[in-house]
Amino acid sequence: MVVTHPPVVVTREEMLSFARSYDPQPFHVDEAAAQDSRWGGLIGSGWLTCGIAMRMVCDVALNGSESFGSPGLERLRWPQPVRPGDALRLEATVDSKRVSSSRSDLGILRWTWRLFNQHDEMVLELEATNMFDLGASQTTTE
Repeated sequence: MVVTHPPVVVTREEMLSFARSYDPQPFHVDEAAAQDSRWGGLIGSGWLTCGIAMRMVCDVALNGSESFGSPGLERLRWPQPVRPGDALRLEATVDSKRVSSSRSDLGILRWTWRLFNQHDEMVLELEATNMFDLGASQTTTE
């Protein structure tokens, strides 16, 4: 199964605001320094890219579901930088799903999230695990 989200445009202002607050490296917050860097211009923080991916996954899959958290990620990569004006789209592929061996009311989903820019270049890849409350979706009758 593949879950998708249509493109979202990342603005210069969004990139700068995030970087000033959370990742103030020169190539994220200083356009002149970024121009002189190996990147040849301003790039978005990878952590902003993760946040954008999380929002997309919530919008198309997690909100309204029985998801209650994640124990973490297995792998995180940023193969290409995100630049102002990039239009990012999500493809999240379900790798596996199972019921916990120790708790029958716990569903475990492993999936790979990928974001692509408008040139079909991958800018994010991560493997996530999410937990779902299977007991909450079961109804009881008396």
